[in-house]
This record gives sequence, structure tokens and C-alpha cells, in this order.
Amino acid sequence: MTAFDTVEITRQLRAAGCVFAEDEARLLVDAASSDTELAGLLARRITGTPLEHLLGWVQFRGIRIGVRDGVFVPRQRSALMVDEAHALAAVHPVRTVVDLCCGSGALGLALLTELGAAAAELTATDIDPVAVACARANLAAVGGRVHQGDLYEALPGDLRGRIDILLANTPYVPSGLIARLPPEARDHEPPAALDGGPDGLDLARRTATDATEWLAPGGSVLIEIGVDQIPAATELLTGSGLVARIVRSPELDATVAVGRRPATTSGR
Repeated sequence: MTAFDTVEITRQLRAAGCVFAEDEARLLVDAASSDTELAGLLARRITGTPLEHLLGWVQFRGIRIGVRDGVFVPRQRSALMVDEAHALAAVHPVRTVVDLCCGSGALGLALLTELGAAAAELTATDIDPVAVACARANLAAVGGRVHQGDLYEALPGDLRGRIDILLANTPYVPSGLIARLPPEARDHEPPAALDGGPDGLDLARRTATDATEWLAPGGSVLIEIGVDQIPAATELLTGSGLVARIVRSPELDATVAVGRRPATTSGR
């Protein structure tokens, strides 16, 4: 039982700019095992540490995903990628899923959990060793393999031409806008997970360029983008030999560029 007044904690969080101060106060109180620990958590939250890093988890599509300091926190808008992957699974058999730039592994974990862990093999990659360790802990429950490295370079060669769903939550914030991000993202999440280069599409461009080599016939790559990047993303997908379309959710404020490798007449 903490001696801290939840009302006072809420007041301090609200003064620090936390929009959901009451919910955060409750979560911090529940997470702390002592008044001393609670005071430390509150102090770190007030100075900008992401709530998810303090709790050690984030709720994403009903699943508690483990996160830790230095790992990109999954955004709720990314649920659109999982929704679209489900829609694709209804029309194309999904036996192989890859989660590029996986961070905590939230997208792959959510998709495999909802499809059924035995429905497909899951491989995830990230360039950051801290993210790789976090993803390995999260994906163990669904038998996911996690490799460290730069995009496709980290993938086992036996996946070439076999990927049915390629989830690519590549960073898409233009370099010049990084300074405008909220401090909890800018100061506490890895720059490589945020900075997408001059136009925000550096990694998306590299992902699209090599996608046809790795996708199975009829397989699709899904790339999260900003709404203002729709024309450029469409062009980079079609220029890579993929059939492009855009999925948009105003409710989630999310946009996903989808590129499908045309199916062959001879089968897989």
C-alpha cells in the first residue's frame, strides 16, 4: 500500500503534459513495489521517459508486449499493418512471415498470435542488438526467429522467394523533422528507429527495391508511411515491379503502402 496520493500523482503528471494522467498514475502505482520505487518512476516519467519503458510493457492488440529502455515503443497506429496482413491472408496462403525493423517484435507477434502460432513461420530482424534481445524474448512464445542485421542482409538465404507477408515498419520521419518529435520519442528511442532520411523513405526505398527477390509469388510487402508520402511510396513500389495500393485508416491516423509481387501461372 503506497503512501502516495494518486490525486497528487495525477496532478504532477498532468502538469508535466501527460494527456492520460489519471490512467498513468494508476499504472505507475500498480507497477511500484514501494514508495521509493514509485517516487523514482514518477520522477522519470515527469522528465520524459516513456511510460512503456517504465512499466516494461505496452498493450498492443490485446497482447502485453515487453519493451525496455532503448527500444522503439510500438504505436497503436501500426495495428493497421496487422489488419491488412489479415485481409491478405484471406486471399493468399500465409506460410512465411517476416518482420523487418522489428523493434520489440510487436507486429509479428500480434499477427502470429491471431493467425495461430502454428499457421506460419515467423522471422524478424533489427539492426539494434537491444531490440533483437527484446524481440527474442517476445517471440519465443510463437517460435519466432530473430536475427540482427541490416534489413534483408540479416535474413537466412532459405527465405529468398518464400515470404508471403513482409511487414516493414521502417522509420519514416524526415531527418529535418526529428527535432520536432515529442521528447519521449526523440530523447529515449533509438534514432535509427525514427530517422527515415531526407524524405523519410530511405529504408522504405531499400525495402521495396529488393522485395521482389524475397517475396513469394503473390506475396506482399507492407510499409508504414506518412500520409504525405503516398505518391512517393506508390512510385517506389511500382518502380520495383510490385502492384501497389494504399491503405488508410483515419481512425488510427495510419497509412500503409502495400506492394504485391504478381503471382506466376506456374505456381510456387
